[in-house]
Amino acid sequence: MTESQLNSKTQRLLSLDALRGLVMVLMAVDHANYFVARMHPNGEFWGIPLPQYNSVLAFLTRFVTQPCAPGFFFLMGIGMVLFAKSRRKQMWSESHISRHFIIRGFLLVLLQFFVINSAWLLGPSTEFHPPGGGGQVWFHFGVLYALGITMILGAFLIRLKPALIFGISVATILLTQWLIPDPSQAERLFSPLLRMILIPGQTGPMKVLYSFLPWLGCVGFGFIFGNWLVLDERRAFRKALILGVVSIILFVVVRVAGGFGNIHPPESLGWMDLLHVTKYPPSLAFLLLTLGIVLVCLFLFSRLDKGLKIWGKPLLVFGRSALIFYILHLYLFGIIGLFFTPQGTGIPLMYIFWLCGLVLLYPLCLWYGKFKSQKAQESLWRFF
Repeated sequence: MTESQLNSKTQRLLSLDALRGLVMVLMAVDHANYFVARMHPNGEFWGIPLPQYNSVLAFLTRFVTQPCAPGFFFLMGIGMVLFAKSRRKQMWSESHISRHFIIRGFLLVLLQFFVINSAWLLGPSTEFHPPGGGGQVWFHFGVLYALGITMILGAFLIRLKPALIFGISVATILLTQWLIPDPSQAERLFSPLLRMILIPGQTGPMKVLYSFLPWLGCVGFGFIFGNWLVLDERRAFRKALILGVVSIILFVVVRVAGGFGNIHPPESLGWMDLLHVTKYPPSLAFLLLTLGIVLVCLFLFSRLDKGLKIWGKPLLVFGRSALIFYILHLYLFGIIGLFFTPQGTGIPLMYIFWLCGLVLLYPLCLWYGKFKSQKAQESLWRFF
């Protein structure tokens, strides 16, 4: 490998790690708002009115976190392609690679139910109720559930040609827009299987935030971008900028039109109403906006290689230990809220707790990143 190739590979990895780290710290804002400030809004669900905000700061505190979920799935798709490429060079068979993704996907699902769900019990006792039946929740289907299932499906989809992956990805997003029921059916008790696949909400003791099918397209787009990186890194990042800008422009068009792809049409053409979009499941407008932002950020990070090594080190550390960060930060902010701010705080004070939490998490993630790098490639520790 030539020196220029080595630098190119390093730059690509730094860009992806930094973007993943940015996604993690922004996600932590949202969860600190929930656990510490106890001001988290009702979810942006398909069948109920969008939450209302009493200030611009409250709205922006939620808005800046919206690209996180699409970023998770998109980056996971990229990572799967790059992982498969590296393991093929080490003579792994296709079945070995698929088995690795399937095991890792099941691990994410298990973590959702046996580790992550317990953390949410540390939050406010009066939480929101999504569309469907109320009552006590025993099974919470969150983002790790959807990441795990889409990784398992991706273990088979990753072998397909990029054109077919693109078609499947677009189809899942458009089908979501067509198949989501009318809000008049919000209180209908859809079957648990339909909840898990497509329609977020609550049926009996199970509450589903992340039905997996609406998010599968983000993983597919990650596959496509990962293949672009393999072929030509510099050109791939230029495409990221172009597609990001085009995506944001299309978001404005879809949002102003107010029809298909919105789920909740804007109540006015004010900037807050335009940016206030439906997340569960992700509307077309939501994905155009958030993936557009993710792609533009990825391009910018690709142009800041030397700076990332200096001022961007915290992002790199968090990005390389994303799963352990996710687990630890939920319990950390949950404990802070339970013992130090049981009555909640204002949003400005919440940001101070958020920064303190990141300071506490940094050395733990730094240590874990070094610990993980010393483990064998087949070690379960590397999954975190």
